[in-house]
Amino acid sequence: MNKFEALFKELPDSVDAALITGDVNRRYFTGMKSSAGIVLAFKDKAYLIIDFRYIEVARAKVKDAEVILREKLYDQLNELLKKHGARTLAIESETMTVAELELYRSKLPEVELIGDSSLSKAISKLRIVKTQEEIDAMIKAQRIAEAAFENVLNFIKPGVTEREIGLCLDYYMLKNGAEALSFETIALTGAKTSLPHGVPDDNEVKSGSFVLMDYGAAYDGYHSDMTRTVCVGKPSEKMELIYQTVLKAQLETIKIIKSGVKASELDKTARDIISDAGYRDNFGHSLGHGVGMEIHEVPFASYLSTETLEENMIVTVEPGIYLPGEFGVRIEDFVVVKPDGCFNMTLSPKELIIL
Repeated sequence: MNKFEALFKELPDSVDAALITGDVNRRYFTGMKSSAGIVLAFKDKAYLIIDFRYIEVARAKVKDAEVILREKLYDQLNELLKKHGARTLAIESETMTVAELELYRSKLPEVELIGDSSLSKAISKLRIVKTQEEIDAMIKAQRIAEAAFENVLNFIKPGVTEREIGLCLDYYMLKNGAEALSFETIALTGAKTSLPHGVPDDNEVKSGSFVLMDYGAAYDGYHSDMTRTVCVGKPSEKMELIYQTVLKAQLETIKIIKSGVKASELDKTARDIISDAGYRDNFGHSLGHGVGMEIHEVPFASYLSTETLEENMIVTVEPGIYLPGEFGVRIEDFVVVKPDGCFNMTLSPKELIIL
């Protein structure tokens, strides 16, 4: 069963066709990266309509959809809708703008556009559980990120800046197989480590300070995500205590991950440990999130989550403690859910590294 066939098994019977316009979902279904193109899928066949810039690559790479050169797009769409006898057309409500929706309504008058969340929910349900091929791509991305971590440890010392540390990570990943960065690298030191998503600048590393790095590589469209906090010079007793508390919260949470566990239970496990240590108010974000073709995907491991973990879902485990004006610690791995536990894709050491 290909992805288009799987999609229509998740859609209501009333949906005759699906219009996929978002870049990420288009790549998910076709396996091809592009900044343009329209996928029109029916229960028995799918089409990729794409312009001249990409046509040669598309014809060589796309296997599960017929590739058509874009000429007069709306005439082509109407012709295909008529050919397949489609009366209803589902659109991606989560990515399509109101202006785009109105344009399609005016240009495709013979079909009813279904603007509810049925298509977006169906795609999300497919993407939340990863195939082994997808997992393998994320493992490759993670190995690139881990090699960058090993490399940057030889670079970090008093006097280097946050910006330089970030550039060191980025350059290594892009030079050694990453097609892109997962997101803008976070590299912070000193008091700025208390900012969960702080922005690197020319702030210099000082002896006795933490350095927090949150970053990832993308490989074949799939992302990795990791955070490590290291210390330059001898840490204070308080720094050591905070680090070990965060590490305990992460390790204990990883132990309970398996199919059937509620995603909210992961957040509770880590949060209870941090709360018992007296730092509940210093852990202000959720424990984790899914990762795949986007850096933030379902499931979300927060206290508000209603999702239950299933085999081959991906989730990050990233507890943290942040003391404003002092320092912060976050440790992040990402794991694959399995029936009797989980497979941790992150191999970088987690014991406190002192440089």
